[in-house]
Amino acid sequence: MIQNRFFRIGAGIALVLLIIYLGTLVDFIFVPIRSLISLTIVPLLITAFIYYPLRPLVNWLERKRKVKRSMSILMIYVVIILALVIFSMIGWPTLRDQVTSFVQNTPEFTNSIVKQIEALQHNSFIKQYLPDQGTSNDMLSKLTEYLNTVFTWLSDHISSMFSFVSNVVLVIATVPIMLYYLLKDDKKLSERLVLLFPQKFREDGKLMLGEIDDSLSSFIAGRVIVNFALCVLLYIGFLIIDLPYSLLLVFLAFFLNFIPYIGAILSAVPVAIVGFIESPMMGIWSIVIVIVAQLIQNNLLEPIIFGNQLDIHPFTIIVLLLVGGDMGGILGMLLVIPIYMAVKITIVHIYRMYLKQKIGSDFQ
Repeated sequence: MIQNRFFRIGAGIALVLLIIYLGTLVDFIFVPIRSLISLTIVPLLITAFIYYPLRPLVNWLERKRKVKRSMSILMIYVVIILALVIFSMIGWPTLRDQVTSFVQNTPEFTNSIVKQIEALQHNSFIKQYLPDQGTSNDMLSKLTEYLNTVFTWLSDHISSMFSFVSNVVLVIATVPIMLYYLLKDDKKLSERLVLLFPQKFREDGKLMLGEIDDSLSSFIAGRVIVNFALCVLLYIGFLIIDLPYSLLLVFLAFFLNFIPYIGAILSAVPVAIVGFIESPMMGIWSIVIVIVAQLIQNNLLEPIIFGNQLDIHPFTIIVLLLVGGDMGGILGMLLVIPIYMAVKITIVHIYRMYLKQKIGSDFQ
């Protein structure tokens, strides 16, 4: 029995590897599939990040205000369009200019920071705590090399992020259509997906889809609300201290804070660097604003909105983020946690279905 089971598992693994190998020989079949995925991933991602926060509002309008579901969606669309028009007139020109200026001035940022450090080295109070001149020069050289790497990374990712946004504009017409039908046929969609399961597993499939939906809704909708509130706090603080590139830094913080744990650090690094370029005091105040905003988010906003934290071990999250970042950059880091949550729930439920079937067959 053990040998038969061993050979069955071995044959299954060999068959999977053979299929993968044969797939590499007919790459022309998978090129259109990859193109289709790369074309649809952006609108699908944006649709999901809008769908989950808006669904409770549509349900509330339908249930409490007795507004037809289609009319509720159209009312929300009108509000969104007005908000986008206002942003395009007020916010977008500023954001575009800040992005252009940041990318163009990136080579000068390192020199500006080095000058600030050299000025601090001549301060009589700070000088007594610094190492000897030779060690200081070595540290400054290594810091310059490190800063060049950081600024190159920032410039490349900011440019790619906005090229990502510009690609969205090319397919933006698909997002409202998909979003409309997702919101309108919300319950019907889950019922149709359940029909894909065999008859005896449909109840289990319904539970699985419901659990996936609840997990994604809690993560995406909660994170959108929390990040928006955090960015409002950051922007108010940046305006008070007159921090350069404030809107761009807030825009980056909104997306980076979708990444658990390290997102807060990634968003704080460019803020501290830009502040320190202006002056050491500006750098200190910018860090203080980030810390205060993060404390408000962690201790006030998240407990109210989330209620509980992600049911994923921190070590697992770090590994997932490393894999997602290596495979897809920032976009991969944004997607890896929701995908992992859905895959984890699916595997658990499929295993339960397998045990249920096996136990049932043993008793027959």
